[in-house]
Amino acid sequence: ATVVRNYLDWLLAVPWKKKSRIKRDLDNAEQVLETDHYGLEKVKERILEYLAVQNRTNKLKGPILCLVGPPGVGKTSLGKSLAKATGREFVRMSLGGVRDESEIRGHRRTYIGSMPGKIIQSMKKVKTSNPLILLDEIDKLGMDYRGDPASALLEVLDPEQNSTFNDHYLEVDYDLSNVMFVTTANTLNIPGPLLDRMEVIRIPGYTEDEKVEIARRHLLPKSISNHGLKNGEFELSDEALRQIIRTYTREAGVRNLERDLANVCRKTVTKIVREKITDVSVIPDNLEDFLGVSRYRFGLAEKEDQVGVVTGLAWTQVGGELLTIEGVMLPGKGKMTTTGKLGDVMKESIGAASSYVRSKSVDLGIEPPLFDKKDIHVHVPEGATPKDGPSAGIAMATTIVSLMTGIEVCKEVAMTGEVTLRGQVLPIGGLKEKLLAARRGGVERVIIPHENAKDLSEVPDNIKDGLDIIPVQSMNEVLEIALTRMPEAIEWDQTAYEAKQQAAMTGPQDTQRTH
Repeated sequence: ATVVRNYLDWLLAVPWKKKSRIKRDLDNAEQVLETDHYGLEKVKERILEYLAVQNRTNKLKGPILCLVGPPGVGKTSLGKSLAKATGREFVRMSLGGVRDESEIRGHRRTYIGSMPGKIIQSMKKVKTSNPLILLDEIDKLGMDYRGDPASALLEVLDPEQNSTFNDHYLEVDYDLSNVMFVTTANTLNIPGPLLDRMEVIRIPGYTEDEKVEIARRHLLPKSISNHGLKNGEFELSDEALRQIIRTYTREAGVRNLERDLANVCRKTVTKIVREKITDVSVIPDNLEDFLGVSRYRFGLAEKEDQVGVVTGLAWTQVGGELLTIEGVMLPGKGKMTTTGKLGDVMKESIGAASSYVRSKSVDLGIEPPLFDKKDIHVHVPEGATPKDGPSAGIAMATTIVSLMTGIEVCKEVAMTGEVTLRGQVLPIGGLKEKLLAARRGGVERVIIPHENAKDLSEVPDNIKDGLDIIPVQSMNEVLEIALTRMPEAIEWDQTAYEAKQQAAMTGPQDTQRTH
């Protein structure tokens, strides 16, 4: 009897037809999104398009948006703002570490203590049939002997199927087609069929100017009110704020920046209470008193032109990074050594770069026998950080050419691109994040593959303004820009060289015979 009663309670508690009134005012929605978040133009544009379509048609199957970006860029808070802008009820489901399929679909009523799944529980909680459900951290779903929750979500996140969602507990079709689903993830490490059902919107990291604006509009007022500071008691200069962003944080989002601002506010409150002073002003000169010594070096990756040291650009889960690639040439037998916790793809990329340089050695002014007499060691600091991917190919090739010719590499140049055995430069991913890292690191010129030139339209102007971005198609163009001077081709006669070697070997033996 208890099982039947619980079942009937659930059937009556779930909202079947009750809907909340959706706001259709585009101007109001835009204002809400602008107030809550600075930047993120593409996401806002997509949301406003959805609302505009809903204004024209009374029925629109809710789109399934997937916000992908590094930690701390505002994916979860964007879901809340979206619910506020559209007038929907908001419910958040965290999928991190969920391993059981019945968390999504519910248990069958034959089990003691059985319950509906999280989807139906969320619908009961909000009491309307058209809420916004945020599925947080969808890339961290687990899987074990109890089933695969990612496969259970296939039905939920398919607009063609979710109008007849069948929960194991209710065993009655429930219509989820009015629900707006938004999912968030740090990476696209999501099963293919599930990814195919979602519209991916990438949220890259923030630029320095955006972080300053976010700190002024949101983070600083929040920290000041949380720490009980009053008007006029605390002042942080723009120069000090920029210095915090440049030398105390290195991230795509703003979480560490928020912690550092909270740290400054705590120290300010302690100063005011202890020293009985009325106001505290933080400027670059006294910033170390509040945050200690700076954690990162801001400026060029290298301070002078060097042989065999090239600045590459890498993409990581927390945004772009500058990658120093250094090499040395040693007496040996033509062995290539690679260190720096490199992945298989990166090692193969070094092999391809080396083969390209050997094949073009005469044009590059390198005598072919030199490769058999010297060992090359390529190292990518920092040694404990794993690195992989083919996009450092042109940087590797430039390092080897610089070593073999003794020509220095320009310190203000950074580069990214995959290299082929014929010396062609192939396109790469994560261009915006890489350019952001170059801008942040004080690089002046960036070499990118020619096929990535079309992606520059998506890069904000304030990043491009400070950089001289040069698209290239071949390794020759890369070397012309990256090296302080172009190597001069030599004439090489392999037959004459072999004859000379033979004479050198046989000469002493003939002399011995005459004695």
